[in-house]
Amino acid sequence: MMNKRYLVALDQGTTSSRAVVFTLEGHMIAAAAQEFPQHYPHPGWVEHDPADILYTQIEALRAAVRKAEIAPEEIAAVGITNQRETAFLWERETGQCLYNAIVWQCRRTAPIIEELTQKGYGDTIREKTGLVPDAYFSGSKIKWMLDEMNLRGRARKGEICFGTVDSFLAWHLVEGHPHVTDATNAGRTMLFNLHTQEWDEELLAMLDIPREILPRVVDTAQVIGFLREDLLGAKIPVAALVGDQHAALFGQACFEEGMVKNTYGTGCFMLMNAGETFRLSRCGLLTTMAWRLNGKPTYAFEGSVFVGGAAIQWLRDEMKLIQTAAESEAVAASVPDTGGVYLVPAFTGLGAPYWNMYTRGTLVGMTRGTGRAHIVRAALESIAFQSRDLFSAMAQDCGKHSPALRVDGGASANQLLMQFQADLLGVPVQRPAVLETTALGAALLSGLAVGIYPDLKATAAGWHVADTFAPRMEEARREELLTGWRRAVDGALHWAESNK
Repeated sequence: MMNKRYLVALDQGTTSSRAVVFTLEGHMIAAAAQEFPQHYPHPGWVEHDPADILYTQIEALRAAVRKAEIAPEEIAAVGITNQRETAFLWERETGQCLYNAIVWQCRRTAPIIEELTQKGYGDTIREKTGLVPDAYFSGSKIKWMLDEMNLRGRARKGEICFGTVDSFLAWHLVEGHPHVTDATNAGRTMLFNLHTQEWDEELLAMLDIPREILPRVVDTAQVIGFLREDLLGAKIPVAALVGDQHAALFGQACFEEGMVKNTYGTGCFMLMNAGETFRLSRCGLLTTMAWRLNGKPTYAFEGSVFVGGAAIQWLRDEMKLIQTAAESEAVAASVPDTGGVYLVPAFTGLGAPYWNMYTRGTLVGMTRGTGRAHIVRAALESIAFQSRDLFSAMAQDCGKHSPALRVDGGASANQLLMQFQADLLGVPVQRPAVLETTALGAALLSGLAVGIYPDLKATAAGWHVADTFAPRMEEARREELLTGWRRAVDGALHWAESNK
């Protein structure tokens, strides 16, 4: 292993495929990305061409290694992290996909979910999988494809494979075509029992999905084979499969129960390490896998803010109040506060902990003196308020507040937002030196699998704080702001009830 000096992460996302090269100490030295088209065949439907995903991921891998100016033989391992829930079906003999990938955002299977709920499966799904019945997850997508193409006969004969993105890439990039997925991705299908850590017969029967199409579930850090030699010309272990949000939790070194990370993107994803015992949230959060190592699961609570950075895009594209997203910070900082204005950006309803799909965006508290800067600041602050709601829900579920919030994602670069977030939480916000925490998590997991790191503590050495935002708001002011936010949310919820 002496000449092995690098780890590579393949980060397959919703709009682009990326590859990142890290040193064993966790420093990023090169990255490359390739965007690919989105397909919207009908309103509410979202698809990807599997060939686009495969091509762009291979090109990104080769480009990143070229940019790093390293020899492929110096790469110790490759880890794969991915957009979750997106579903593929392909022929076992040829590897040819039978339909476009149905993307996690796609809502075509909502009627299937409504039928399951009406049949009373909601509690069963929640108790076994930690999830709520939703078209977001993979299970209903698989049923739709099997129904649409009349494939169950072939499926029962073992001629067809199902996989999420990790599974699809493993099949096509690893020698011998392993049909595998890891526990974090399996846990997002609505078919995987988190208690038994196995595919669940009752859940499969619920959607009439033949077991023969399912991949073998492996640990999150585990060598599944070697990268095809025609890709880089070297025999490199592929040693981690992990869903993107779980990879970010690992990349943020949230290894102790109660530690929390938040990813600020178009939406926000907050995950808390919930320890080694499965428990359901009492506060509207999902229970999900954090990771599984050496056969031992670690769980997480997960909450989503539907509209995070998208609120800033709305200011730019629809309201024309700013010209660029980056401009929002300077405009917001030009006023000391919002002047009592609150934006509840429930453009697509409210997620955890409210779970109201009928809520719509509301702007309240305006006076004649309200100006552009106040509204821009209210939009930025709405991201922090919504994240604070999730943080509080996690504290209630866990029984204690996390001592800090670790942050990543595009909007975490906004100084004003991060300081306001710390002020609302009353705990420090820590921004790491490497913001590519999803890719870093996949890389570190692959290093763990091949013995580069002897334990979790050793992988944590790759995480370094770059900036800490300490809370400096007085308690009375914080409570005043939170009271105003709760009133604004209550108003939005009341509107939703009145307009159903």
